[in-house]
Amino acid sequence: MAGDSRFSRRTVLKGAVGTAFGIGSIASLPLFFETDGKRQDPASCKATDLSESDKRLVISNWPGYMDEDKPTTLTDFEKRTGIKVDYGIDVNDNDEFYAKVANQLGACESVKRDMFMLTDWMAAKMIDIGWIQKLNRDNVPNLHANLIDSLKSPGWDPNRDFSAPWQSGLTGIAYNKAKVKEVRSFSELLTRSDLKGRITVLTEMRDTMGFAMLVNGADPADFDEGDWESGVETMKKARRDGQIRAFTGNEYIQDLSAGNIVACEAWSGDVAAAEDDNLVFVPPEEGLMIWADNAIIPNLASHQGNAEKWINYYYEPEVAARLADFVYYICPVKGAEQEMEKIDPDLLKNKALKNLIFPDEATLARTSKFMALNEAQTTRYGRDFADVQSG
Repeated sequence: MAGDSRFSRRTVLKGAVGTAFGIGSIASLPLFFETDGKRQDPASCKATDLSESDKRLVISNWPGYMDEDKPTTLTDFEKRTGIKVDYGIDVNDNDEFYAKVANQLGACESVKRDMFMLTDWMAAKMIDIGWIQKLNRDNVPNLHANLIDSLKSPGWDPNRDFSAPWQSGLTGIAYNKAKVKEVRSFSELLTRSDLKGRITVLTEMRDTMGFAMLVNGADPADFDEGDWESGVETMKKARRDGQIRAFTGNEYIQDLSAGNIVACEAWSGDVAAAEDDNLVFVPPEEGLMIWADNAIIPNLASHQGNAEKWINYYYEPEVAARLADFVYYICPVKGAEQEMEKIDPDLLKNKALKNLIFPDEATLARTSKFMALNEAQTTRYGRDFADVQSG
């Protein structure tokens, strides 16, 4: 959440990671937006690029997604390029951010930003609607040379013509070992009697319902209507039984550290941010959900060339390693692990921390992505999930 970024989803990681990885309150319910009549042609909804004459760049990102040790990668970018960056941390939830910009983008009006970072499914939606500008490949050679293979070709942007992964991460379980014994699976989270009323799960539908699919033996990347309905019923039952205390966004870590909850669904980087040795991140027995947040350039951005310089800069392995050494999410840049040897060799000696940033093949083999949804499915499934949350 905005404000104290150390407890946000995108967070500074300066603490312990539980050895299981080798390491309040109900948030706003989902919002629904119809896109009929709001589609655009990005080729005709395009601003004159002022990058050469106006050395500015306006960015919106999640909190805690930037290094803070001076000099930062951001200040070095400014020094190298002469571009002044207006860096905002006003992305706290994908649906919430969509609501901020939908009316303007749907009417081919400027949102006064040159770039923002959104999660796979929302980036895909905006690209599909025609709200995002195509990248000039000649301006981002590092992106195409250095993007890790696992992120190269998503179905919604197979050639990375419109998007550049900023950071990636895993969704699993966290628990407070001072308050409860180890929680090994999502099924345990939803059913164990000693956890009743003392857990939270996430408001991100694709994360939470992805786990519901896995609990029932379905594939989150390829499921049918029966699988979806079974997953909804699994979550509704846990809600009816009083197992779930709340559905949360970024704020679950405070409650976990304070003992207000004892276990929760959690994002891979957030646990270490609390600097609390009692908090442990666990890859559930069912597997992990994986996601990425992506840099995209909206229609009518007036500094696209400057935004592309930013993308190209952050795909330099040394720069990517410096950023990864601070945020501890999955680094999308090839060569960054080798650069980390020079920057923070002790990190690479800690297998748990290393696997958060540079996950091995065994970890990646246990991950699942959520199936791409069409607009009708997005609306209907979102309403189903809102019913789950409301009880």
